[in-house]
Amino acid sequence: MKKKNFLEKNAAIVLFIALLVIWQLICTVFKVSEFIFPSPIQIGQNLFEFRTEILRHSWVTFWTTMVGFGISIMVGVMLGFLIGSSKIAYDALYPIMTAFNALPKAAFVPILVVWFGIGAGPAILTAFLISFFPIMVNIATALATIEPELEDVLRVLGASKKDIIVKIGMPRCLPFFFASLKVAITLAFVGTTVSEMSASNEGIGYLLISAGSSMRLPLAFAGLVSIGVMAMSMYELFAVIERKKTAWAHRS
Repeated sequence: MKKKNFLEKNAAIVLFIALLVIWQLICTVFKVSEFIFPSPIQIGQNLFEFRTEILRHSWVTFWTTMVGFGISIMVGVMLGFLIGSSKIAYDALYPIMTAFNALPKAAFVPILVVWFGIGAGPAILTAFLISFFPIMVNIATALATIEPELEDVLRVLGASKKDIIVKIGMPRCLPFFFASLKVAITLAFVGTTVSEMSASNEGIGYLLISAGSSMRLPLAFAGLVSIGVMAMSMYELFAVIERKKTAWAHRS
């Protein structure tokens, strides 16, 4: 029973360690060159050796991502409430937003460079463009799917449309909202990195291009590890807040 409980509580860690061991064994047994596929040990060595450079670029990527993500929260929530609380807005805007989301955001980077120049501007806007849609969709879905019977009862009791949204819609949105944040933050890091790869002279995206062009694959993988750590840290932060704020919406 204790062994089972340990595995249940630490399944992700055990799986992660097992994958690292298998990865290292493959690279060692088959003598895979670091120029083709670096081993975890080689990546760890580069993380330590170039820690100052990686931290500097990571910080640039982090703050630009968070600025773009903050904008996406504001725009996503506002659009979500507008679309979810009005059938006319839902029918008019939802298809347009869906079509816009289907466009490859990497294609916007050259346009953003023309408008805002090389630097943080395109990275912030790319992070925003790629991450606001999940937030908007979840908020709109939560509001648009309020049970009609519940709305009818509240109207009989004298509740206005505003009362229904504030007292029923907003609490109902919270689980959807936090779920969308966990998805959107990972997408925001993707957007920032993609923009930095072609429109910046700093950040992890720039580091990936620089390391790849000089055949320093362990350093490039170290940059990817940095992105993964930042994204998962923010994901876990939102997961903790979600458990505290929406415990009522989850079964134990």
